[in-house]
Amino acid sequence: MTRKYIDCREFPSEMNCTVALAADSEKELIEAAVQHAVSVHRHVDSPELRSQLLTLFHDGTPPLESPRAK
Repeated sequence: MTRKYIDCREFPSEMNCTVALAADSEKELIEAAVQHAVSVHRHVDSPELRSQLLTLFHDGTPPLESPRAK
C-alpha cells in the first residue's frame, strides 16, 4: 500500500496554510482532509468537496519544501 498525502501549500489562500496531511489509506486521508477543510478553511462537507479533495491526493509523503512556485 502506498502512502498518500495532500498539501495545502500547493494552493494559495488568504491564510497561507502550510498544513500537509498524510495517511496509509485513502479513506483515512479523506476524513482528515475533510475535517481540515471544514474547520480551518470553512468549507462545507459535501460529496462534491470529497470528490474534489480526492483529485488532489498524491502518492508518497509531502515534500519538505513548499511545492508552490517560488
